Amino acid sequence: MEKKNVKSVKKEEQKPVDLLDVLLDQENRDPIVLQDENGRQLTFEQVAVIPYDIDEKTRKLYVVLKPVDKIDGIADDEAVVFVCDQDKAGNTVLKVEEKEELAIAVFDKYYDLLEEASAKEKKEKKTTAKPAAKKEEKSSAKTATKTAGKTAGKKTTK
Repeated sequence: MEKKNVKSVKKEEQKPVDLLDVLLDQENRDPIVLQDENGRQLTFEQVAVIPYDIDEKTRKLYVVLKPVDKIDGIADDEAVVFVCDQDKAGNTVLKVEEKEELAIAVFDKYYDLLEEASAKEKKEKKTTAKPAAKKEEKSSAKTATKTAGKTAGKKTTK
């Protein structure tokens, strides 16, 4: 029998990853995989991480996740609000926010942050835009038509 050289491939040890590190990593585009109480794995797309003041002394971190796979009771265009918590071992865990009024308040904060970011972006574009040089020439009808066509096709979405 011929002797074969077999190289032993050392498996890379998987280090435990803190869920909070994953959620706060702005470069992370991987789906978030959670396990429900029945052991079923559920895959989500991360939408936002929202710090929210419950009252003057209490601030909690909430996560808005959109299910990738179909989940009973959740429409395709809906997302779920989770609150970051810790288990008995001190590990970060996500729990569905069961108080509807609090979940709605977190969504409202998310929409407010989107509007602020959009307004900031528009303001930055205005301040960095160079003023157009004034021309003494008359605009041709062709140029006016081209410009009008560009504005007419623009849609604003949230």
